Amino acid sequence: MGENPDWEMAGIFADKGITGTSMKKRTEFKRMIAACKRGRIDLILTKSLSRFARNTVDSLEMVRMLRANGIGVIFEKENINTLTESSEFLITLFSGFAQAESESISKNVIWGIQKSREAGNVPFQYKKLLGYRRGPDGQPEIIPEEAETVKRIFRRYLDGCSLGQIKAELEADEIPTSCGIQGWTYQVIHNILVNEKYIGDALLQKTYTTDCISKTVKKNQGERPMVYVENNHPPIIPKEIFYQVREEMARRSSKRKVMQKTGKTEQGKYSAKYALSELLVCGECGTPYKRCTWARNGKKRIVWRCVSRLEFGTKYCHTSPTLDEDKLHRAILEAINGLDQTGQEITEEFLDIASLVQQGQECGGVDPLALRQRLTALTAEQAALMEQALALPEDTENKELNARLREIAEERESILHQLGTLQQADERQADQAARMNSLREFVERRETKFAAYDDAITRKFVEQVTVLDAETIRVKFRYPGLEVDKKLN
Repeated sequence: MGENPDWEMAGIFADKGITGTSMKKRTEFKRMIAACKRGRIDLILTKSLSRFARNTVDSLEMVRMLRANGIGVIFEKENINTLTESSEFLITLFSGFAQAESESISKNVIWGIQKSREAGNVPFQYKKLLGYRRGPDGQPEIIPEEAETVKRIFRRYLDGCSLGQIKAELEADEIPTSCGIQGWTYQVIHNILVNEKYIGDALLQKTYTTDCISKTVKKNQGERPMVYVENNHPPIIPKEIFYQVREEMARRSSKRKVMQKTGKTEQGKYSAKYALSELLVCGECGTPYKRCTWARNGKKRIVWRCVSRLEFGTKYCHTSPTLDEDKLHRAILEAINGLDQTGQEITEEFLDIASLVQQGQECGGVDPLALRQRLTALTAEQAALMEQALALPEDTENKELNARLREIAEERESILHQLGTLQQADERQADQAARMNSLREFVERRETKFAAYDDAITRKFVEQVTVLDAETIRVKFRYPGLEVDKKLN
């Protein structure tokens, strides 16, 4: 500035080198543009185009806006003055170079992150992850108080609570989130229930950034390779509980209700108010039962009725009975308390099934470790062959090379499908084993009887209650092949 006495310093505007591809975080740059619009700046001196902006579109828009207001920008390195006629072409050219440089750096960073994740390095966002903190050795460490909150969320969900009920309970007890906020949301609770980090594993590359210019983050639907790391850190939730929650989520999302006009079924929503709203069905037409209040002579009576019979009379369902809630509850409670006797007869058989499940009989003898090792080998071979293909002169085709690449792609797809099938089988096995262990614990506590009907207990043990007639229900328990008929007293 001292070399030109006609110039007067209007200010120095410098952003930290976070990004030049987006204006969002460039507070100083935006302050400079605001000063230009207010007429406080007549000329801008910039070291280079890459310091001004690394986005070609933004560069041209800003330069055109400034030039329209009679404000020039001088780029010292490129020797460009935007007030000259040829400046726009040169700006487009050099801005393209600057943007390409940013894109190249971005690709290198993405490649490094991908290789790090393929090596099993798991990043942790401790500020957003309830239950964990960085330990002295730099590895994840469990926070006991927060871990109890996580366990509570999983337990209450399996007890039949909706996300809204869990939210209300946590807020009533003034329990903070991972961010220290006492206001919970449905999404935060749902994210905890589906987060595999709570069983000690980690799924990497769940999302990805499309490009360094728009920085749009998208959910990974297979566009990028994903890596699943097992037993990476101490778990808070047992795997069998995690898989039971996943199964329960699927069950709730598939719940069906009765349409009011046609009597057919359509997709409905889960209701956590009464357990029997989910479990009690008509033995004749398969329609769910509904809780109703009858009032006669000033006295109220709670009953359960077939929704089809309630809405359409005998058009679709002819003989479904109306059941007193008290009798229904007593029969279900008697069936649950009778599990110790029923379980006594079938426990050994069930434990044998559990043993087979835990030994992985459903996998058909396929070794998942061998599949993963083969997948790693195929990936390495594919990368080597791709380098050979890229090294070939243009318009040159190697049929053997292309054929081998196709074979590798097909085999990799087959292995990935097998691994997915094995993962589903593992989840089923874990769920079956958890149910068997639950039954074993219940049978070992034969002296324990439930004194009164409870929705949470019913949800835990009962899969479905079918109304056979006015005096009989069939209780199907959450264990394979275990059901019992009970009379209503």
